[in-house]
Amino acid sequence: MKTWLTFALCLIATPVLAQDSCPAVPDRDAEKAQIYRDLRISRDATDARLLSDELWRIWLVAPDARAQDLLDDAMRLRREANFEGSIELLDELVEYCPHYAEGYNQRAFSNFLRREFGAALLDLNAALDIDPLHLGALTGKALSQMGLGQDEAAQQSLRKALRLNPWLAERSLLTGPPEQEL
Repeated sequence: MKTWLTFALCLIATPVLAQDSCPAVPDRDAEKAQIYRDLRISRDATDARLLSDELWRIWLVAPDARAQDLLDDAMRLRREANFEGSIELLDELVEYCPHYAEGYNQRAFSNFLRREFGAALLDLNAALDIDPLHLGALTGKALSQMGLGQDEAAQQSLRKALRLNPWLAERSLLTGPPEQEL
């Protein structure tokens, strides 16, 4: 009898547990790698911007409908300058999908806009732990480090981002002798 009851409880709980679990992020590394190769050889800033837009289309696809709704709603709230509401939804997204880099990156952006550079940097590092070549997170990291007065570290982060996309507008923030460019 005990075994039957345990089995029945497992069957009942399985759908509930499945709803609380974020699926894996689809592997699109090969597609991103091709975009990065194309970025490095792009002819001008316009071509590079189109390629960067392709990266954003990949990053902004969440693992499932629940995660997508949280992401979309958080970004909408941020556009409305409701940073606290945006961060609350992104907190929920990160808790639900801790392996989805964009949740951390978007929460970092909301914190960056609030000038909470330390909180932004923590999330950017988390995003980069998941996706080490996340160009948006690398650029955000450089800007957050600048906001914290970590200029040398910011220059290193910026140079890493520029090795992925030499056409970034943030290139103008490079300092140091020209031979240190990249």
